[in-house]
Amino acid sequence: MAQSRLSLSLDANDLILPEGQVIVFGARSDADLSSLPTERVTIVQPFYPDHMAWKNRGFDVETQVSEKAGSAIVFLPRSKTAARDMLAQAADLADVVVVDGQKTDGVDSLLKEVKKRAELQGNYSKAHGRLFWFGSVDLSDWRQGMSENADGFVTAPGVFSADGIDPASKLLADILPAKLKGRVADFGAGWGYLTSRLLENDAFTAFDLIEADAVALDCARKNVVSNKAVFHWADATEFTLLERADVIVMNPPFHTDRKADPELGRRFIASAKRNLRLSGQLFLVANRHLPYEQILTDLFAIVQEGVGTGQFKTFVASKPRR
Repeated sequence: MAQSRLSLSLDANDLILPEGQVIVFGARSDADLSSLPTERVTIVQPFYPDHMAWKNRGFDVETQVSEKAGSAIVFLPRSKTAARDMLAQAADLADVVVVDGQKTDGVDSLLKEVKKRAELQGNYSKAHGRLFWFGSVDLSDWRQGMSENADGFVTAPGVFSADGIDPASKLLADILPAKLKGRVADFGAGWGYLTSRLLENDAFTAFDLIEADAVALDCARKNVVSNKAVFHWADATEFTLLERADVIVMNPPFHTDRKADPELGRRFIASAKRNLRLSGQLFLVANRHLPYEQILTDLFAIVQEGVGTGQFKTFVASKPRR
C-alpha cells in the first residue's frame, strides 16, 4: 500500500501531533493509520462495517465522543454539511485539527473557509487530495445535528436523502399492497421513511429496522414512534432476524464511496431471502440500470416487476428458494 498523505507528513515530522489522545473522525476501513500510536487513538465511526473492522484490529472505536484530546484527525465525507459539522466537533475537542480529503470531496474549498477562521499550521498536497492542519478555533456555528427536513422528517448531515424523501423509496411505499400483514423488516432503513409509511397499516404486528449508519438510525427512532418497532444497528447483508419476516422492504444502496457497486445490492437481496418465511415476500426498488433480475430469479421462485418510472424499477419476489 502506498503511504497516505497523513503517514508521509507524520513520518517526515512535518506534522507533529501534541501529547494526549488522538480522535479520528470518519476513517473508512481502508484508511492508512499506520503512523498513529494505536494506544492513543479513538476512532469515531458510526458506519457499522467500518466500525467493526477497526474494532477487530484492536482500536478503540466509538460512534460519538465528548472527551477532550490533544489532536483530532478528520477524514472528509462527501457531504459538505457533514464535513463542516465534523470539523466543528473536532475543533471543540482538540488543540490541533488535521483534515484529510480528496479534491473531489471539496477539500480545497474547505481549506479556504478554514483559513478565514484559523491560522494554518501546515498544508500538504498529494494524489488529487490535500492534508492541512490548524490550531484551536471556535467553529461552533458549523455544528448541525438533527433537524427536520422539508418533508417534516428528522434527519442529520450526511445521512442518505437528508434533504427530503427519496423518490425511489416513495415509489415503493406508494405501490405496497394494503393487504400485507405480519412481521415486516426494513433492510437499509435509513432515517425510517419506508417504515413510517408502513406504520399506517395496522395489520403489521412488528417492525424491524436494520441500518448500518448509527446516525441515520438515531433519526429513525425519532421518525418511527411505535412500540412495535425494534431498531438494529447492523450490516443488513449479514444480519439475521430472531424471527423470520413475512415482508421485507428495501431500497438497497449501490455505492461504495463514489464507485457504483451492484454487488452490494445483490448481497442485500441474498440476506432478504435468508430472513423471509417460506410464504414471505420481498418488495424492492432500484435504479433502472442496476442488474438485479438474475439474482432475484436465482433466489426466488416467483419474481414480478412492478410499477416503475424512467429512473426506477420495482420488484415483488416471493417463495424464497431453500
